[in-house]
Amino acid sequence: MTLPLDPSPSLPAAVASTQLDRLDRRSPWLITRLLPLMRLINRFYFRLQADGFDRLPSGPALYVGNHNGGIAGPDLCCTLASLWAARGPDAPLHMLAHDFAMRQFRPLGAVLSRLGAIRASPDNALHALRSGAQVLVYPGGDVDAYRHSRRRDEVVLGTRTGFVRLAQAAGVPIVPIVAHGAHRSAYIFTEGQALARRIGLKRWGRLERFPVALALPWIIAPGPWLPYLPLPFKVRLRVLDPIDADPDADPAEIREHVRTTMQAALDVMAHRAPRPS
Repeated sequence: MTLPLDPSPSLPAAVASTQLDRLDRRSPWLITRLLPLMRLINRFYFRLQADGFDRLPSGPALYVGNHNGGIAGPDLCCTLASLWAARGPDAPLHMLAHDFAMRQFRPLGAVLSRLGAIRASPDNALHALRSGAQVLVYPGGDVDAYRHSRRRDEVVLGTRTGFVRLAQAAGVPIVPIVAHGAHRSAYIFTEGQALARRIGLKRWGRLERFPVALALPWIIAPGPWLPYLPLPFKVRLRVLDPIDADPDADPAEIREHVRTTMQAALDVMAHRAPRPS
């Protein structure tokens, strides 16, 4: 299962009351039936090691992950299955999914909504959090997911602060979930930033990268939407301590605190010396 997740968008001063995605499309019945298969895949194919899921918060929270491997990256399958197993299929959990996938590929969007996906908009995210749900987002979006493979052990959030302002507005903690190993699912040898600019991808697709990767079964996999078979490298997940999103604090400072905290954990997981902040 794949789910292209969107970078966190800008948060307006007030939440609009129109065009909100329905939260009741999420199907615990479907999740219950998918979960055993996902756990088998995670255990035997990705050899998943997940730490910290026994101490997840019980109330509303914003889960923030580092995105890996693009549209078929295994981090999402591993993270969702771990969250569902820890909290139960009935617990309200929603994922922010790329608007292009939800609107332009309607059959895919319909399936994703049954799993709890909602379009990545500040209105939707704030609505879900205020309803008592927990929300999963990958703030780095395509910039993080399609980074060159030589940067596989970096957390790339760029200058985006929408996820921080979302947590501040909702009054919920930010809970980082760090993934290691998932970026080896394919070898991305060019991020395609120049090509994305040339074809205006950000304007019509809300993406800043047009990656080209070595991936099965295509060998050469061009573009951000081509699914592929992830390579069976071991994946590790680690839930970190919640980070308070003080509404009076500078969102950029909180973002950097989140990024450096996640990077320090990823360095340990990758057995590297900590990176300078």
